[in-house]
Amino acid sequence: MATTLHVCTTCKAGEPLPDGDLRPGAQLFAALTAISAPEGVRIVGVECLSACNTGCAVALSKPGGWSYVYGRLTLDDVPAILEGAAKYAATVDGVVPWRDRPTVFRKQSIARIPPLEAAE
Repeated sequence: MATTLHVCTTCKAGEPLPDGDLRPGAQLFAALTAISAPEGVRIVGVECLSACNTGCAVALSKPGGWSYVYGRLTLDDVPAILEGAAKYAATVDGVVPWRDRPTVFRKQSIARIPPLEAAE
């Protein structure tokens, strides 16, 4: 599995959270992992994606590919997130044509990060 879908589990989605309530990011992670991940995708919880004001946030990455950070996601977006992760995993370079991306990925993109270059 070369593609990783990182899910911010500490995200409060930019809102105050009463003590004892499960954070929205943890809820999103639980919902994403309750369903079979797309082929070639592993889903990993991370403690922070530094997108606190635009949470819930996820990131997609793969060796040699462009990486993406998406925010303002909710539990309603779980099917679209998994669809987008599958399309991303099917690419060589991480670039899914804009029109082929789920709407939430077209509208909720926070960052596009170039591939790491191999050390010379």
